[in-house]
Amino acid sequence: MGTITDPKGLTRRQLLSRSTAAGASFVVGAGFLAAPNAAWAMETTVLKPETFATLVQMARDIYPHDKVGDEFYVMAVKGYDTADAAPGIEAGIAALDAAAQGHGFGGYLDTGWERDRVDILRGMENSAFFQQIRGGLVTGLYNQKAVWPIFGYEGSSFEFGGYIDRGFDDINWL
Repeated sequence: MGTITDPKGLTRRQLLSRSTAAGASFVVGAGFLAAPNAAWAMETTVLKPETFATLVQMARDIYPHDKVGDEFYVMAVKGYDTADAAPGIEAGIAALDAAAQGHGFGGYLDTGWERDRVDILRGMENSAFFQQIRGGLVTGLYNQKAVWPIFGYEGSSFEFGGYIDRGFDDINWL
């Protein structure tokens, strides 16, 4: 993860070229994160930017969907950037980084292979921190209306007469 301490005077191209790992987010100044492909950017208010970037990667590793962009994962976890939640999140991410170091990596974000990150998460899956994040992602990620078309979900059908009249029997593979 590359760090830029003074983003003033940088062009967009220069800013985006500063990332050292493909697909990794990077910190631009205090409290601001951006993806190298400019798909998302986030300003944190309470959490450290590195903590938030790790939380986004953790979310992607818990519920991986290649067709779902990082910006949806960012939206799913941004509710943890509060004064009430921050101490627990910071401690949980510190434990996650310590677990990654126990596997021989510098930290969770430095763990390059998804398989290795999943192994680290499996070691923590019974922790209250992991369960908090996993449980929050169920609604935080899948309740975003912008994500529904990616999965082929058309939303509620009650107001349109229910699913019987709205695609219930359109299965063409039987």
